[in-house]
Amino acid sequence: MGTPKDTARRAVEKHAEELISLSERLHGDPETAWEEYRAAAAVPELLDRAGFDVTSSYLGLDTAFHARFGSGPVRIALCAEYDALPGLGHACGHNLIAAASVGAALGLAAVADGIGLTVEVYGTPAEEGGGGKIEMLERGAFTGTDLAMMVHPAPVDVAEARPFAVSHSKISYTGKSAHAAAYPEAGVNAADAFTVAQVAIGLLRQQLPSSARVHGIVTHAGDAPNAIPERSTGRWYVRAETLAELAELEPRVMRAFEAGALATGCELEVEPESKPYAEFRTDEQALAHYRANALSLGRRFAPPGQAARMNRASTDMGNVSQVVPAIHPYIGIGSLPATNHQREFAAYCVGGTAERALLDGAVALAWTGVDRGRTEEVTA
Repeated sequence: MGTPKDTARRAVEKHAEELISLSERLHGDPETAWEEYRAAAAVPELLDRAGFDVTSSYLGLDTAFHARFGSGPVRIALCAEYDALPGLGHACGHNLIAAASVGAALGLAAVADGIGLTVEVYGTPAEEGGGGKIEMLERGAFTGTDLAMMVHPAPVDVAEARPFAVSHSKISYTGKSAHAAAYPEAGVNAADAFTVAQVAIGLLRQQLPSSARVHGIVTHAGDAPNAIPERSTGRWYVRAETLAELAELEPRVMRAFEAGALATGCELEVEPESKPYAEFRTDEQALAHYRANALSLGRRFAPPGQAARMNRASTDMGNVSQVVPAIHPYIGIGSLPATNHQREFAAYCVGGTAERALLDGAVALAWTGVDRGRTEEVTA
């Protein structure tokens, strides 16, 4: 029979073709935040066939699900993300995240009864700006979890997540339209309000901490060149090392948007797109287990540097880590020079190297779950 880790690995390998097929299916049919209806149905199919108790539209969220296997005292949660980026598809590799979490859950299910585990998979929508995990936390998800895990594709392997805290805001200016040539003085230019705000933000960056990030896009700024734009909209992110630092920084950025309104005479509306994402609190013991497990599979962790910087990317998994023990390692898919959120990276999220990362990630997570079960048994 072998050890529990041997059994878990064989279970993952048994389902390898199905896991790769799931990843490819998601990759070829990308859906954006809160619209992942087909993904939310496809991801738990294999779990359902394996005997997991699957709940769709979990906690009242149409594109969330929950799957559970076993009844042991140690609860291991795997997070499956599956939303894609607007216009870029799976350029962050969430197709691989979902498949790896399903694979890890199947591996753990094979040993759950023997080592006292309850295995849970959370289908978590809207990571790319929508804060799906935050919504789920507020509705009771993850309560009582002993360890929450996921593995995220990146150019290279990095064990520890160190994401920025981040806020996401929709910015809107309302002005007044007028004929741009005949009656320009009658207009109030909502596009100009963004110009003023962006100049103010650019100057503000000189006085911001080096770790701060302020960036965004104007999504609408008028409909015709001969009409003064009466409405403009944009989406802006503010990032800082921690939620506490973010709370100090964000009002300074908002004053730049207020300056745009003041200078042009427009009305300003700021609407949060989700609650802020938190910094990550790593469970060091679980991370040490993951690191050792990944190394034993032949993975190699990259030294600090530009290629390894994906571990600074913000994630709502940070909010989960503030509530329950958690890890969020990154697994390399050999994409360099392509990096996350590039079309070229999306192309690397299928194919041989991605498939190896998917299966290695699933096994490493499953083995880490086995390690946590043993640890809890020793300390009980």
